[in-house]
Amino acid sequence: MKLWVDADACPKVIKDILYRAAERTRTELILVANRPLAVPRSAFIRSRTVASGFDVADNAIIGWAEAGDLVVTADIPLAAALVDKGVTALNPRGELYTAENARQQLSLRDFMAELRGAGVDTGGPPAFDQRDRQAFANQLDRLLAQRSG
Repeated sequence: MKLWVDADACPKVIKDILYRAAERTRTELILVANRPLAVPRSAFIRSRTVASGFDVADNAIIGWAEAGDLVVTADIPLAAALVDKGVTALNPRGELYTAENARQQLSLRDFMAELRGAGVDTGGPPAFDQRDRQAFANQLDRLLAQRSG
């Protein structure tokens, strides 16, 4: 199993959790971004830089990730495509994407975009907080334990 990260928008605190988990479990961690990233020196951690452009990083992750891998992303269309491919997708708030909830979230995202396009102020997601960080760390630990056990 490999850990992939849609790293352009991933919070630093989540990357730090992933760095520690990769070292602890000796799991390959690859951060994908459209700009060079500084990552810790490690035999298990590396980054891949892709060209800038709409969905370039997402398409690269879809192409590289394989069934049984885990991808960390907040991008719902990317998560839906990964789940369809048999890849586990986890968002930085600790929510595991499934075939059902990824499609539901995609529909809701599209609906909210339509509302915003019509001039409705829909607000944004709540601020990322300690509960989100803990939920992510717990879910990541569960997934890594399942894969090693």
